[in-house]
Amino acid sequence: MNAWLKERSELGVSAVLVVLGVLVLTDALRIHTDFAQRGPVGPKAVPILVGSLLLVVAVLLARDVLRGGRGEAEGGEDVDLAAPADWRTVLLLCGAFLANAALIGVVGFPLSGAVLFWGAAYALGSRDLVRDPLIAAGLSVATFLVFNNLLGVPLPGGPLMGVL
Repeated sequence: MNAWLKERSELGVSAVLVVLGVLVLTDALRIHTDFAQRGPVGPKAVPILVGSLLLVVAVLLARDVLRGGRGEAEGGEDVDLAAPADWRTVLLLCGAFLANAALIGVVGFPLSGAVLFWGAAYALGSRDLVRDPLIAAGLSVATFLVFNNLLGVPLPGGPLMGVL
């Protein structure tokens, strides 16, 4: 039984997709539609579609695996699977993310997002002390303006709110 499952490890991916699909559908069906609907498509439509598609993909994947289909290793990757994980990079990325989470309510998204973008660039190896913070600030302000002004998703502006 153990060898049978090992040869069909993609069934685990299928099981995860089933769990996610059921979770999405369960949450979608609990959405309250007490508020005014703007158009023929309500707030449940997209989550129900996504949950249903997750279940369909899970079934198709399981059927393919049970019929002998196997996923192929990607040939173009230049990754040494025997090399140990780069925990320094992982921890630096986690630190940048946690700094963003801690700062967003205090200094607003434009500043905390700049810390996140610059921290991610630094963690991934970029060391340009002039270019990196400028690009991080530009990305953060652009992201803030797109979400806050164009999409109508309010983000905390912090002290820069009057400027932006």
